[in-house]
Amino acid sequence: MCQSSTELKLTMSLVKKFRELIETKTGSELNAWIAEANHSLIGELKSFAAGLLSAIKSIENAINLHWSNGPVEGNVNKLKTIKRQMYGRASFDLLRKRLVLAPD
Repeated sequence: MCQSSTELKLTMSLVKKFRELIETKTGSELNAWIAEANHSLIGELKSFAAGLLSAIKSIENAINLHWSNGPVEGNVNKLKTIKRQMYGRASFDLLRKRLVLAPD
């Protein structure tokens, strides 16, 4: 498909570069990627690049630094899932008993 469409070929190239940038943790190259995406004729990538520019410093830090809030987000997701399952059926005490490992 990429051989028949230059737009698709360019899109795949930019997406692969962005993925490589994330995987290799080279946030210093983010501005160059954003500039390249802005110069492309692909509206979706231009929009994505503009969104990245709005929080460029935090995105660079997320790429470069080794810290992650993944474990915290996982716990929040678990809590919200259980809360939605129990909505209108039980009290806060039952919710607490389902989440806290050590019983009172």
